[in-house]
Formats: sequence, C-alpha cells, structure tokens
Amino acid sequence: MINDVFDHLIGLPDRPEKPREKGLTHMLDKGLSPDRVEQILEVAAEIVDLVKLGWGTAVVTPNLERKLDVYRAADIPFFFGGSLFEAYFLRDQVDDYRRLLDRLDVHHLEISAGAVSMPHEDKLEFIELFARDFTVLSEVGSKDSSDIMPPYRWVEFMQAELEAGSWKVIAESREAGTAGLFRPNGEVRTGLVDEIVTRVNPRDILFEAPKKEQQAWLIRNQGANVNLGNIPPDEVVPLETLRRGLRGDTLFEFLTPGVTPHPSGGTPSGDGQ
Repeated sequence: MINDVFDHLIGLPDRPEKPREKGLTHMLDKGLSPDRVEQILEVAAEIVDLVKLGWGTAVVTPNLERKLDVYRAADIPFFFGGSLFEAYFLRDQVDDYRRLLDRLDVHHLEISAGAVSMPHEDKLEFIELFARDFTVLSEVGSKDSSDIMPPYRWVEFMQAELEAGSWKVIAESREAGTAGLFRPNGEVRTGLVDEIVTRVNPRDILFEAPKKEQQAWLIRNQGANVNLGNIPPDEVVPLETLRRGLRGDTLFEFLTPGVTPHPSGGTPSGDGQ
C-alpha cells in the first residue's frame, strides 16, 4: 500500500496485495491490550499479514477474547506461540489444546519443539494431525544459542515438515534475534541462510528477524518480498519502508532500469520551489 499522494514516486518494488503468500510480515504481540491493537492496526492493518501472541502470553492476558475480535475485524489471522503448544505437550494435554483452539475459534497453529525434547517423527505426526483442520506453521531451530544445528539438518527438517502439511516453516531466531539463524551477537549465519534457500523455496519459509539489521540483510539477500517474522509492533511500518527501498539500508536496492541515482542525491532546480 502506497499513499495516493506519493503515487508518482517511481522505482519502488511491487508488493502483493493481501492475502498474500509471499512478502509476509508477521507481528509479535507480547501482551498488547485491545485498545493498543486497534491503534497499531489503524496504520498497519494493510501491512500486517498475521500475528503471533508470543509464548504463553495468551494465558495471562486480560480481555483476550476482545483482543482476538479486534484482529478478526481487521481480517488478520493470529495464533498462539509455539511455547504454549510445548507447555500442553509437556503435560500430555495436546487434545485439550485442540479443544481450546476450537473454543476460541483460532484457525492457525504453531507447532514447535524449540525447548522440549520431542522426536522429529512425533512432531511430524502432530503437524499432519493438526493440518487436517488448521493452518499449521512449524518452527525449525533451537532456542538455545549454543545448540548449533548443521545446515543440512535445517533443510531436512523443513522439507519434511512442509511435506507433512505445514503451510510455512518458521526459521527460529528467538525474540531477541540471538539464536538459530543468528549468532549470539545477532550476526546473520549467512552460510546457513544460503544453504536453506538453495534447497527450500523461500516463499515457504518465515524468517524470524526482530532486528532492523537482520531484516535489511534478508531483504537485500532475498528481495522485498521475503517473509519476515517476530516483528515488534512499533517496527512494522519501518519494516515496510525497508521493503520499499525508503530507508537508508535499502535505498539503492530496488531502483528499476532507467532510474539513475543522482551521485549527490539530487540538486535544486529552477528557483528552488
């Protein structure tokens, strides 16, 4: 979405209209109030594609159902964090979790094993089971920054989970962007990303990238319509400017043929008006 008053600005990358399969912006809700959600969506409803209510925040969030209604009114899908699925799994209450999703009219689901010990075969069975009735996102990668999984395992797990029925596979980074795809200092594991996108279609991957530098790298590497997740609410609009080449980090990335950047950034003409 571009405001009409700026529609003369040439050379901006195309963005698919919602609902879209690529170029997804996945917002992380860490316990926002219904009123705060309304404020955010007033400016970002056309940008946000889906929302995760992080970890188990839904359990301790007052007015949860009123907040879910705000997302529904904006036609924005939402789901609970994978840690909540893991909490039910640890207690052998996965059937109760399914009933909860039905009662709350939740249609998307994250299945992860980032903090629990779960054989991958069991995870695939859960994906296949839930994918019959829900849109499943499954997360690959560990929340432990010291647990370095080799690239070929990322690829194997992603391919198997997509085959089992996942709509998107989430490439783990944690909320802080210091694990999984990224080193503890937040630096991108570039070789890992290159190996993954060589063997798994990037449109099937949702890259968790909470930090601006990580978002900018992925956009430069994979284009304006890379799927990005764990975006803080206040960073949703700034991320869209990165995608559009309207921020310094990506300003020169998407100039179309025939658009020649001025070496000094432009000079005044006429009388300067």
